[in-house]
Amino acid sequence: FLRALHGHDDVVRSAVFSPDGALVITASYDKTAVLWSAGTGERLRKLFGHDGWVVSAAFSLDGALVLTASRDETAKLWSVETDETAKL
Repeated sequence: FLRALHGHDDVVRSAVFSPDGALVITASYDKTAVLWSAGTGERLRKLFGHDGWVVSAAFSLDGALVLTASRDETAKLWSVETDETAKL
């Protein structure tokens, strides 16, 4: 394997590459999602805001947004450029 991505405090439920392959988003039972550099493995930002396990995460087709889904019965839309939820 090429590298391990360390930075969650519980089970990692999913991992997905961005459309351009430059980023990875992971979803975890630690109630966070983490955005990583696929090239270096560097943790770029940790997304806080769910009150339950984050069970999945996906990028928008243009790679500008991430959608997370949680056991807290919410889905949150995030800007990749910040750790803020996106305004719709």
